Amino acid sequence: MKMRMNFLAAAPNAIKAMQQLEAYISECGLERGLIHLVKTRASQINGCAYCVHMHTREARADGETEERLYLLSAWRESPLYTPRERAALTWTESLTRIAQTGAPDKDYEDVKALFKDEELMNLTLLIGAINVWNRIAIGFRSVHPVTQSGAAA
Repeated sequence: MKMRMNFLAAAPNAIKAMQQLEAYISECGLERGLIHLVKTRASQINGCAYCVHMHTREARADGETEERLYLLSAWRESPLYTPRERAALTWTESLTRIAQTGAPDKDYEDVKALFKDEELMNLTLLIGAINVWNRIAIGFRSVHPVTQSGAAA
């Protein structure tokens, strides 16, 4: 795969605005682990290899377990996630697939039960931001780093 465009150079002010949003999200009070799970799950749904690679590495660096990362795509069938993480993942899936789901009342009620209004707004911003990053990375064909040992023969 070949990168289509250097989006960083093409619109540095746009990237700066996204980075400012990311800085806000990282300091908004949501748990680091929850942020990593949301970013990774949305990136899985969207098929963004660049972002899955980045966010799983960041999650592991912050102490997330391999097991929870491996099972994230099947989180509904695993007991490894807290009720708060489950609500956030439900909301992530609902908003990431918004054209199909319409953000149903049940999903909203589930997340609203475990997140205060400000937290829910911050979670929604997080989900929106990772979906924007996914679209940038996929649209411009960003390629994740590949180690020599991981390269295809």
